[in-house]
Amino acid sequence: MSVYIADYDKALYFTLWGQWDDLLVLMVRTKDDILSKRIESFLHAYHYSPQDEDVLTSHQNLLQYIDHAMVTIPPFSVMDQPELV
Repeated sequence: MSVYIADYDKALYFTLWGQWDDLLVLMVRTKDDILSKRIESFLHAYHYSPQDEDVLTSHQNLLQYIDHAMVTIPPFSVMDQPELV
């Protein structure tokens, strides 16, 4: 499984600028299951939760995960390398 740093850049951009449709598409397309789950949690809270605290918590969790992932992924693992068959 290869993870692309562009997924985290896009997630950050879409989250900060409120582009929820694009964030939903990214949730489906990303290969990072944790990122996908965090996006799903945030979008669900944003659309369905009557509590502002739930929305803020899931938003903060998503941003913290994006920050953590961008810091901890080694540069060589984010390069587009062909898979050996």
